[in-house]
Amino acid sequence: MFRIVRKEVLNSSVKLMEIEAPHIARKAEPGQFIILRVNEEGERIPLTIADFDRDKGTVTIIFQEVGKTTKLLGTLEEGQEILDFVGPLGKASHLEGYKKVAVIGGGLGTAIAYPQAKKLHSMGAEVHSIAGFRNKDLIILEKEMAAVSTKLFVTTDDGSNGTKGFVSDVLKKLIEEGNKYDLVIAIGPLIMMKVVSNL
Repeated sequence: MFRIVRKEVLNSSVKLMEIEAPHIARKAEPGQFIILRVNEEGERIPLTIADFDRDKGTVTIIFQEVGKTTKLLGTLEEGQEILDFVGPLGKASHLEGYKKVAVIGGGLGTAIAYPQAKKLHSMGAEVHSIAGFRNKDLIILEKEMAAVSTKLFVTTDDGSNGTKGFVSDVLKKLIEEGNKYDLVIAIGPLIMMKVVSNL
């Protein structure tokens, strides 16, 4: 059993949970995921590792309540336990050797972009992070992204946070200003990733 040590509501449908899982925390890297099962009758679902703390022995997951399992998971509170929590699985992101990187998250993709930015920042890279959301009520991880970024740009489709536009608009402007990136990481909706790739 895996105890929930912290739960945070990030917006109306997105929750963060920090899970006590020392064996996973010891080996976890950005880009990897876990598979969990809430209870005996539950289905197994994969979730990206959003963060980990080797000293505390915890792994953080961020999920949107969209299906039966994520809704059930969202009802659990701090101190309660998840039956199965397996990982780390998947191939870790290769982030060594990059000096200047743009890390882009679209919506919930920001939760997956965050560990990439954090690792790059810890390795001494200059990190320009761009996070885009439909509106200000959906913004997540702004403080966390700011802490691991040389520069952070947060946009909303409707301009409700003061900066209207898409992540691709910000990237285009940064490139036009003369920024040359060794790597651009884009995580979010397919159309967003396509536009960023074309840029």
